Amino acid sequence: MKLGLLAKIIIAILLAVILGNFVPESFVRIFATFNGLFGNFLNFVVPLIIIGFIAPGIAQLGKGSGKLLGLATFFAYFSTILAGIVAFFVARNVLPNFIANGEMESMKNPEEFLAQAFFKVDMPPLMDVMAALIFAFIIGIGMAAIQSDVMKRGFEEFNVIIEKLIAFVIIPLLPFHIFGIFLNMTFGGQVAKILSVFAIVFVLIIVMHWVILLVQYTAAGILNKKNPLKLLRIMLPAYFTALGTQSSAAAIPVTLRQAQKTGASEKVTNFTIPLFATIHLSGSTITLVTCSLGVMMMNGMDISFAQYIGFIFMLGITMVAAPGVPGGAVMAAIGLLQTMLGFDETMVALMIALYLAQDSFGTATNVTGDGALSMIVDRFSKKTN
Repeated sequence: MKLGLLAKIIIAILLAVILGNFVPESFVRIFATFNGLFGNFLNFVVPLIIIGFIAPGIAQLGKGSGKLLGLATFFAYFSTILAGIVAFFVARNVLPNFIANGEMESMKNPEEFLAQAFFKVDMPPLMDVMAALIFAFIIGIGMAAIQSDVMKRGFEEFNVIIEKLIAFVIIPLLPFHIFGIFLNMTFGGQVAKILSVFAIVFVLIIVMHWVILLVQYTAAGILNKKNPLKLLRIMLPAYFTALGTQSSAAAIPVTLRQAQKTGASEKVTNFTIPLFATIHLSGSTITLVTCSLGVMMMNGMDISFAQYIGFIFMLGITMVAAPGVPGGAVMAAIGLLQTMLGFDETMVALMIALYLAQDSFGTATNVTGDGALSMIVDRFSKKTN
C-alpha cells in the first residue's frame, strides 16, 4: 500500500520522537547536515517557485470575459483576505490560552541545545523574495496585456519544470527534513512542547474552516434567496472529493457539477470554478495564518495586526496559482514567512509540518467555498447585465 504524504509526515515525527531519546549525537548530526543542505536548497528554489507560478498565473487571468473575470477575482481575493483576518483575530485570542509565550525561545540559540551539521553548503538564491514577486507581477501583467503567446508558453513550461521539482524532489524529501528537525529537537529536549501545540492548532483550524464556509453560504443564500444549509449540503460531495484527493484541480469536475445544482448558471460556473481552483484559497489562508501565529507565539515573537495585515494581503496575492501538489500553498508562502514574519529554518520546518497535517481539510474548504462564490458572482453578473 502506497503511503500518502500526511502518513509519511506522521511516521517521520513519531520515529524522530522515539529515536531522538537514545540515538548517539553523530546520528543526529547526519540529519542536521541534511537539514542544512535541504533548507538552503529550499531557500534557493523559493524565488523560482514564485516566478514559475505567479507570472503564468497572472497571465492566465487575462483570458475570458472582462466583467466576469473582474467580479470573480474581486470576490475570490475578498474571501481569501476575510478568511485571513478572521483567522488572525480568532487565533490571536484563543491560542495564548494554550501556548505559553516564548516557550521555544531557547531555540533561538540552537548551538546550546541542538546537534550541529558536519558541514554547510551555501546556496544563495538568484534574487530575494520581494524581487521575485515584483518580477513575477511585471512579467505576468505584461504577458496578459500584450497577449504574448511565445513568452506565455515559455513561462508555462517553466511552471511545469518547477511543479515537477516540487512534486518529485521537494515533497518526497520533506518527510526526511521534518524527521531531522524533530529528531534534533527531541535530542535537545524541546519536542514535547511542540507536539502539545499540534492538536490544539488542528482543532481550531477545522472549526474556523466551517465557520468561513457558513459565512460564504449565508451570503450566497441571502443574495439568491435560498437556504444556506441546503446549499452547503449540495456541495458536500465536492468537499469530500477534495478531502480525499488533496487537490483543487482534481475536484473541479465534481465542484462544477454540484455548483450547477445550486442554481448558478452554467455560463458562470464553467468560467469561475476552474478559475477559483487557482485563485480562491480561503481554507489554506486560515491554516497558514493560524499555524504561523502558533509558531510565532512559541518563539516569543511580537505579533501585531499592523504587522500581520500586510502579510495577509500579500498572502492573498501569492496564493494565485499556488503549486497544484499537496503542500503547494505553504511552499508558495515560505518566502513571505521568512521576509515578512522573520521565520528561520526551524520555524519554516514546523510550519510545513503543521500545515501538511491538515492540508486536505484546507483544500476541501477552498473547493467548497468556490460553489458559494460562483453563486455570488452569478447574482452580481445578472445585476450588471
